[in-house]
Amino acid sequence: MKKILVILFIVNFFLANAYVKMPLVFSDGMVLQRNKPIPVWGWADANEKVQVQFNKQTKTIIADKSGKWMVKLDAEKAGGPFELTISGNNKIVIKNVLVGEVWICSGQSNMEFQMYKLPDFEVQKEQSNEPMIRQFGVAQDLSSTPKEDLKAGKWTVSNKENIKDFTAVGYFFAKKLYAELKIPIGIINTSWGGTCVETWTSRQAFEKSDDFKEMIAGVPTVNMDAIFETYKKSLLDNIQKIQGFEVTEVNQDQFKNPDFNDTKWPEIKVPSLWENQQIGNIDGVVWMRKTITLTADQAKKEAVLYLSKVDDEDQTYVNGILVGTNNIWDRERMYKIPANVLKEGKNVIAVRIADYTGGGGIYGDSSHLIIDFKDSNIPLEGLWKFNVVNVKVSVSPNSYPSLLYNAMVNPLIPYAFQGVLWYQGEANVWRANQYKKAFPLMINDWRTKWNQGDFPFYFVQLSTFDEFKGNSKVGSRWAELREAQSETLKLPNTGMAVTTDIGNAKDIHPTNKKDVGLRLSAIALNNVYGKKQVYSGPTFKSQEIKGNQIVLSFNDIGSGLSTSDNSENVKGFEIAGTDKVFHPAKAIIKDNKVIVSSGSVPSPVAVHYGWADDDTEINLFNKEKFPASPFRTDNWETITANEKYKINP
Repeated sequence: MKKILVILFIVNFFLANAYVKMPLVFSDGMVLQRNKPIPVWGWADANEKVQVQFNKQTKTIIADKSGKWMVKLDAEKAGGPFELTISGNNKIVIKNVLVGEVWICSGQSNMEFQMYKLPDFEVQKEQSNEPMIRQFGVAQDLSSTPKEDLKAGKWTVSNKENIKDFTAVGYFFAKKLYAELKIPIGIINTSWGGTCVETWTSRQAFEKSDDFKEMIAGVPTVNMDAIFETYKKSLLDNIQKIQGFEVTEVNQDQFKNPDFNDTKWPEIKVPSLWENQQIGNIDGVVWMRKTITLTADQAKKEAVLYLSKVDDEDQTYVNGILVGTNNIWDRERMYKIPANVLKEGKNVIAVRIADYTGGGGIYGDSSHLIIDFKDSNIPLEGLWKFNVVNVKVSVSPNSYPSLLYNAMVNPLIPYAFQGVLWYQGEANVWRANQYKKAFPLMINDWRTKWNQGDFPFYFVQLSTFDEFKGNSKVGSRWAELREAQSETLKLPNTGMAVTTDIGNAKDIHPTNKKDVGLRLSAIALNNVYGKKQVYSGPTFKSQEIKGNQIVLSFNDIGSGLSTSDNSENVKGFEIAGTDKVFHPAKAIIKDNKVIVSSGSVPSPVAVHYGWADDDTEINLFNKEKFPASPFRTDNWETITANEKYKINP
């Protein structure tokens, strides 16, 4: 009997431990890259024989001493569905496998932006039955060291049920490619809102970089538990230092009352997300208060409180009375104030805000931040008092470099694909000048790690967003970040979609993702798929000073320079002399060049175009309706010139 039990134990142990296992990206419904060798890898028992069968191919490999193995299938033409079979001591059959074009979609919130957030989502959903278009959604995860597999993820087919969770930019890109190529399109969506480029870059890349090796040398390789404890202490210490008192929910109910003394509370600008101000990137609960003074006549009138948008959930009180609550982060707040709540003299608006993830606070259009009396209104824009009473302590992807590379990129290597689509940069505007180094470093890092050559890497230039009201006079971080993105085009096989005309100055998440996807697809169709066409707007080439004028030449003019509204005057140009003071300029198109001048600048030396956070009004295009990228012709020091990446646990 004992002998039988021993044999059964050995068999069960063998079955439990000696089996072939595949990475999550190898699963039913997957899309493999056509016309390239196809890496297939996984894990097995040490020295176990593994056989891989696909279409008419069979490859055999012996797992190494650690159980790892990899084969490279020969390149396949587009087609399917097929089955991919992996056999060792067990057998795995992956079904409904297509071969076509695979693109990785990555970046922060504007790439993460899902289809269900579109204003016309119901229309798009009805048109989404595209069985040849599929997305693999990478689950968000952090790791202090490179992981071998993903936390979670699966392939889904584009249809009415699944389309809500597709990356909108990636979907419209894929849909256009499929319409032109008529072959399967797979997108691998690995993105996370609010993240900086440094967290998507490997530690090895920083160690080899003259610009970052000193920084990374001071970052210990620690486990996530240690990171969590360090982050928790740092976060709480920082908040307590800012507000001068403890972070606690004790007695918070009194904060809604108008008689509560908030004179010791610090102040914060509204409307604006906390992440852009001293509170920083926290999730938790914050009370915000605003005191206003009303006349006797105003106090008698019916009134509506407009709070623009609150991320994520608010409970809003006026003079201690709850007037409204909402938990939809991008919904405009409009609360009717009941009769007899307002009074002559001092009135207090108190808002309890719970932020669960991502951005937090009162944000949006300042014109929607008012108390409206029908015949008049009181603006609520400006400084509000605040008190952080609870902090949800979780490690941010931006707490340390490489956390997202380790968890959400490394496990995908060496999966074969055609190229990368990237939409990120908003989180790096504070150190835009250093992005000129950090962004190319990340691109080269991925290319090195995948060892698939200089694969196409196409990215989206930041849209307009009036975050800091930056311009040529005070400096513009957003313009500087756009410049850094433009300079990244010096890398081989890169492309940039300019979006100056399809942004929203009052929303960091513009909803026109269709045109973004289409502009990226235009680059790919021209550069990769031989569909020769104009795919870019004008880019600055050179300037020539002629007396009181500067004559600008451009690349990528297509069939000629034009304006978006067919007007004679080109908007968005400024000109400066040696005093470095920029003045609005007259600009006209002549012989496919732009001539810029100003009566205020008799001896010009430099030009700015679209040099502002909000560049909505600029209108230089080519005749194919692609917008010109913002630029400057000077090399004068910028406001982010000395800002460097620092560890901020």
